[in-house]
Order: sequence, then structure tokens, then C-alpha cells
Amino acid sequence: WCNEIHVGPIGHPFKSCRGQNASIRKGHHEWVDAVVEDILVQVEAYHLFDRLGIRIPQVERFSIARVPAAVELCIQAGVDLPEFPTKRRRKPVIRIAKSEFVDADESELPDLEPECPKIPLLAEIPNAKIVPPSSAEATALLAEETLQAWEIMRGGANKLMKMYLVRVCGYCPEVHVGLSDHKAQNCGAHKHQQRNGQHGWQTAMLDDLIPLRYVWHVPDLGEPVLKRELRNFYGQAPAVVEICVQGGAVVPEQYKPTMRKGKSVIYYTLAPFQTVSELL
Repeated sequence: WCNEIHVGPIGHPFKSCRGQNASIRKGHHEWVDAVVEDILVQVEAYHLFDRLGIRIPQVERFSIARVPAAVELCIQAGVDLPEFPTKRRRKPVIRIAKSEFVDADESELPDLEPECPKIPLLAEIPNAKIVPPSSAEATALLAEETLQAWEIMRGGANKLMKMYLVRVCGYCPEVHVGLSDHKAQNCGAHKHQQRNGQHGWQTAMLDDLIPLRYVWHVPDLGEPVLKRELRNFYGQAPAVVEICVQGGAVVPEQYKPTMRKGKSVIYYTLAPFQTVSELL
């Protein structure tokens, strides 16, 4: 009924659902199995064949392919994907104004030699070939590798965003990668009628390109049921981090302040009248 997710064998009991018929269910969630798209939110952007070309007009909004924004950022940074061709310049352009430039003359340059077919980088693994780890050691190793890949992806995207312009709408989650923002009037956020569906572009942050889905941290898998009266004591973490930690990965330093330990919470509730020094 809503977009909230939870990582654990049992969903949390907090009355935080604001979806359809929430008043009938008194704010309780009806938990079902999640998919990868619930954990890794995929923000799409228009793919630009020429990042220095004209702005995408309203009439072409359906004829231009849309790809994950992080993939489009990598393509503009130099990654070649056969399924998403892009124009590469071998000589620098001459910029006249903010949106005007003189393209370089490459006629005197020698022709490029034909390249060998490249191995596709984007490939979806069939569900039949996805086999879960068979032991606790293999699960912990997979969790560590996944967490490292997650941090490498976010760190690399953050560096690329300092070199290649990424814009986000101030009213909706629409993201555009490129120098010239598109003119597609597909914004449906608050008061979009007054803007005729046009976006209000501003500089994007890393979380706009790769959104984080925060979940409640389960401090003890031996007791996965979270207590409603201890909601203010439970920490939160991104869903990917929580999955890896429950799989056996070590909690990264930057997430330790929010992923609290369960024993300290239980100890505090059993002895609430003790002093801080005694608790420490």
C-alpha cells in the first residue's frame, strides 16, 4: 500500500503506512516479498547521442531512449555501450557563449580503425542462474563484496558528478545528465499546471542520482521482532547496507552511529533509572 520496506524475516509493527485504506488498517503495513527494484531505486534519464547537441524538445520526449541516470553519467564520461551509441569528439570544441559553440573540424584526422566487438557490460542474470549461498561463510563473503561494490559505485558517481553536470527537478525526482536541460513537459508535481509541466532544474546531489531507501535496523536477528515502544531507540540504515550487515558484513564506520546495538537498548529499558555513568 506504500513504498516503505523492511529488511528482516518479520516486518516491523510501526503504524507508519499512509497508503490507500491506511485508516481502516490503522496505519499497519501489509508486508509482501520485495524485489530488487524496491531496494535499488532506478532513476532514469534521457540518453543523449550528442551531449553538446540541441535541447530535447517536447515533441521528441517519447522518441528518445531513457536509461538509468547512473549509466548515462558513465556513458558521457567515456564508457562505450553498443546498445547506447554516443558521439565522441577527437578535437576540443570552441565555446562562444553558454549555449553556443563551434564544433571542431575532424576532416583532416585519419579514419579510425574498426574495433573488435566489445563484450556487453550490461547483462541481466536470469533468475534460474541466481543461486543463494550455501553456507554462512559464503553468505558473509557475498555480503562484503556487495557492500564494497555499493560503496565503490556511490563513490565513483560522486566523483563523476563533479566533472559532468547532473541536474534534478526541484519539484519532482526527474534527473537530467548533460549541459542543456531537456524541455519535456512531464513534471507532475505540486502546481505543475502553473509551470505548464516544465521542470525547475537545479544542481543534483548524489542521493538524487542514486536514491537511498532507509530501513529500520534490526539489532538482533535472534529477536527480529521490533518493539513498538522502542521505535525512538532503533537506528536506520540504507536497505543495501542493512541486507549486507544481516548477511554477515562488518558495519561501515559511517553507518555505526545510526545502526545501534540491541543490547544497549534492552539494557536501558530494563534499568531506566540508572545514571549515564553506570550505563557506560
